[in-house]
Amino acid sequence: MPVKILIIKPSSLGDIVHTLPAVAAIRDAQPDAEITWVINSEWATLLRGNPDVDHLHIFPRSEFRGFGTPVQLLPWIRETRRLQPDAAIDFQGLLRSALIAKVSRAERTYGMSDGREGSRLFYDKIARVDRNEHAVDRYLKLAKAFGAGSNQSFRFPIPSGDALPRFDPFPGFVVLHPHARGRRKSISPVIIQEFCRALAPTRVVVVGKSHRKFSPPENCVELTNQTTLLQLIWLLRHACFVISIDSGPMHIAAALTTNLISIHTWTDPRRVGPYNAAAFIWKNGTVMRVSDMDSADALRKGRPFRRQDVPAAADIAMKVLAQQPVV
Repeated sequence: MPVKILIIKPSSLGDIVHTLPAVAAIRDAQPDAEITWVINSEWATLLRGNPDVDHLHIFPRSEFRGFGTPVQLLPWIRETRRLQPDAAIDFQGLLRSALIAKVSRAERTYGMSDGREGSRLFYDKIARVDRNEHAVDRYLKLAKAFGAGSNQSFRFPIPSGDALPRFDPFPGFVVLHPHARGRRKSISPVIIQEFCRALAPTRVVVVGKSHRKFSPPENCVELTNQTTLLQLIWLLRHACFVISIDSGPMHIAAALTTNLISIHTWTDPRRVGPYNAAAFIWKNGTVMRVSDMDSADALRKGRPFRRQDVPAAADIAMKVLAQQPVV
């Protein structure tokens, strides 16, 4: 019988992307294992075609709300109890995820030393991690505690995505992702318009989810609230350059291309920035390569991204666009 492994990482989008190399390392160490991933229904398509995952166990979190939650939860608990994995690996590190491992009747549960809400009380083995490290490195340490070797191949299996109807990838375009749920992360409509003007006549495709409205310039393709996750991935794959605030789509882009600037206002890019040494980050009015961050000062404290910061970011994108072949 193959070893049964349960990966617990229901959300969020960026965190799921960060977990992909660790699960790939586990697959390389256990090529015949039966790997099941617990994931929120809204992010399940991110694992489409993933060669390292055999099954998805959907956690329908959006349905577990209101007074009817206990009734809705019971069938899911019964289904989860049937999993009975040899090992549950909790990459989420919360009480909820530790309880999922417990409900699954896993023989052994693995977690990280920075687990919160009392989750560590449920772990049989704890991987020592530094909470100031990048999430990818922390998750790889958890995979190593399970038995994955450090010499395993490093990869981010991202699906190819779904093409948008009536959208031609030629001529080249820039994807701008300016929206985020996190407080003080998003950039304003005025700055979105300024980016479009700075990059004209290049098409600027604005994506993401937001209730804010703006008047798109002539070279702007406004797709806010209009793409599925797989369509967004397709756009990120085909873009000549990506400009994004610190967000899940930014981490997808960082797994696909080096032609990226990640905008960090109050977040520390050493912990939550692109895991791609050749990508760029913006912080405190300065644009730099990820590989140059170790020598940078004052990356923890931040300030808003302002209108006067647009030219430096747009200039890098224009230099990349100038190197694209003419079709």
